[in-house]
Amino acid sequence: MEFDLWWLSYPLLGAVVGFFAGLLGVGGGGITVPILTSLFVAQGFPHEQVVHLALGTSMAAIVMTSISSMRAHHGHGAVRWDVVRNITPAVLVGTFGGTFVASAVDTVPLAIFFALFMSYVAVQMLLNVKPKPSRSLPGAVGMSVAGLGIGGVSALVAIGGGSLSVPFLTWCNVKVHNAIGTSAAIGLPIAVAGAVGYLVNGWSVEGLPRYSAGFVYLPALVLITAVSTFTAPVGARLAHTLPVATLKKVFAGVIVLLIVKMLYGLLG
Repeated sequence: MEFDLWWLSYPLLGAVVGFFAGLLGVGGGGITVPILTSLFVAQGFPHEQVVHLALGTSMAAIVMTSISSMRAHHGHGAVRWDVVRNITPAVLVGTFGGTFVASAVDTVPLAIFFALFMSYVAVQMLLNVKPKPSRSLPGAVGMSVAGLGIGGVSALVAIGGGSLSVPFLTWCNVKVHNAIGTSAAIGLPIAVAGAVGYLVNGWSVEGLPRYSAGFVYLPALVLITAVSTFTAPVGARLAHTLPVATLKKVFAGVIVLLIVKMLYGLLG
């Protein structure tokens, strides 16, 4: 395999993504997708597929990150496995189906949807919006509806679901640390279904860059996960000691800047 100097940027990205995945219970797509999109544009990848490649690669990278983050949170006793078991089937269906929707949408509309959703997430973080616990966890039907929604949106924006599952679980009177830990565990089936979906949908697409498997760019995947696997547990440990509310605001500001850079690269 011929070495490309662009590949040196992927381990650094993996370090940042893994840390925030463990710290905040998010899959890292808010950082990975805009950075990968900008990198892919700079490398001259086909314009009509750069966002799909960024989404697919990000989702595949979340697999290893979520495993590492989930194990760390499980070690702190923060995962509600009853919730994970109940919501996983619907999450798998919603995520896999969502990749077909994303693959059928053109690059610019898909990027705009990603930008709008992540801007909403950033505003929530900046304002430290927390849903007031007002009810208990729903039954099987309610959990399935929630799982389909979380999985579907997660596939469209390549996140591990934390931006949706943490507020949902908090609203259902799940303690914050348990919501974050459980979200990290839910991120695994989301990532697996999303990665398979993007691989399947991109498999027959012509003109993709070398070393791609469907909409997954393998050099980025390997180098990101090689580092994020080690930094995710660090973030998970620090989640119990650092001022997470302050870090969320910093994280939100970074997301906004990256989104602006991504849109400028695509539209400018």
